[in-house]
Amino acid sequence: MKIILATGNPDKVAEIRSLWADLPVDLIPISALDGYEPPEETGTTLRENAMLKAQAAADFSGMPAVADDTGLEVSALGGEPGVYSSRFAGEHATYEDNRKLLLRRMEGIPETRRQAAFRTVVALCTPDGTCWTADGTCGGSITETEHGTGGFGYDPVFLVPEFGETFAQMSVTRKNEISHRGKAFRNARSLINDLLESG
Repeated sequence: MKIILATGNPDKVAEIRSLWADLPVDLIPISALDGYEPPEETGTTLRENAMLKAQAAADFSGMPAVADDTGLEVSALGGEPGVYSSRFAGEHATYEDNRKLLLRRMEGIPETRRQAAFRTVVALCTPDGTCWTADGTCGGSITETEHGTGGFGYDPVFLVPEFGETFAQMSVTRKNEISHRGKAFRNARSLINDLLESG
């Protein structure tokens, strides 16, 4: 079965492929299809944006499509950057731009108030307009400086206290076991299995 991955982010593609490596599906990045223009992420929630992206890819390709939307919710910032995490520092911000802005905004905030949570919503949509969603969350805290060279996005500043490491310091295997995206895509496996069983 072919499923479109509705993301242009190669880091996400690699992570999703590793999470679903044992499923009998052929995961095709949307970048492999000529002429596709991703929709504007106009949703006000992670769920809305994930569904919007998955449905647009399904409509364009004529195949089932999967998309996710992820937000970093920082308690001391009232839940920001949240749904705007990928463009926290501006529409064309880099990972580094976003991390630098976050650390600046967190300056002077004590360790006891640096709690944060990563949340991912996965949407699976078919060309007939049917959509399902699954989600996953991982709690942690924001470090004062960057640690580690792995991962991507906010990983170098997101500490998981029970392991004493940021996502960027962890092996890919450990990160996938505990991360928000790992949990969400594992929860979404049942959606894929249902789709396979229905033909």
